[in-house]
Amino acid sequence: MTKARRELAALMPSQDVVIEVLDARLPEASSNPLITELRGEKACIKVLTRSDLADPMATQAWLNYFEGLPDVVAFAATTDRPQETRRRIADLSRGMSRHRGPGKPVRGLIAGVPNVGKSTLINILMERTVAKVGDKPAVTKEQQAVRLRSGMEITDSPGLMWPKIEDESRAFRLALSGSIPDTAIDYLTIGMFGARFLLARYPELVMARYKLPTLPAAAELLLHEIGRRRGGLRKGGTVDLHKAAEIFVHEFRGGVIGRITLDLPVESPPVPAGASEGAAPSAPSSTPP
Repeated sequence: MTKARRELAALMPSQDVVIEVLDARLPEASSNPLITELRGEKACIKVLTRSDLADPMATQAWLNYFEGLPDVVAFAATTDRPQETRRRIADLSRGMSRHRGPGKPVRGLIAGVPNVGKSTLINILMERTVAKVGDKPAVTKEQQAVRLRSGMEITDSPGLMWPKIEDESRAFRLALSGSIPDTAIDYLTIGMFGARFLLARYPELVMARYKLPTLPAAAELLLHEIGRRRGGLRKGGTVDLHKAAEIFVHEFRGGVIGRITLDLPVESPPVPAGASEGAAPSAPSSTPP
């Protein structure tokens, strides 16, 4: 990470625009303060990936919030609309970049924390596979520079995490989404965090996914039900809570529980949780990116 930060700092002055990739399910938690620090007043396009997995009302709340920030524009991207993503990146980059002279291509730097979809985005922009893609963090190991059909130059940088995540809730959100390597997390701890959040904010999705007649009163009871229903039983019929938590975490990451967002801008009014699949969660107040 120290090497990646140093390389990013050296590259930043030559770039016209920073394309910061955020996970639409956690736009705050997946926004790296180091990237904000390094880009300074440079124009920034925030691309909310995996928006098809996020609560649509919460995504709109974030887009509204980003509209109020100086030198920032944002849009939600999905892999099923690649042409729209390419057009938005090209149009926004040209509109936000300072003029570099005739014949000079616009230069854009793709940056973000690990496993938020940076390599997927660059493959969409290039219309072919030029960057490695995986469901684990730290797939991209070094900077990769490519030229788009539009003439724009794009550099894809390795995922950059800041040295110490002091906010425990933020760390749990990153771990739940897969931005922190599984070797560095405890599934039971992260599963309990996720179960508590979903019980409070998206109870109807929980009950529908796991076919529960009533809502469990606690996170441990939810994991117990998941383990019992999803093959997490040990010999003798006892539930392996660690296995149940692992199943739960992977189901959240895969989007099979429903469209869920883990944080909101502080300006957004609280919304009654669980009113419908599209209802936005009321998240704890926190400092937006």
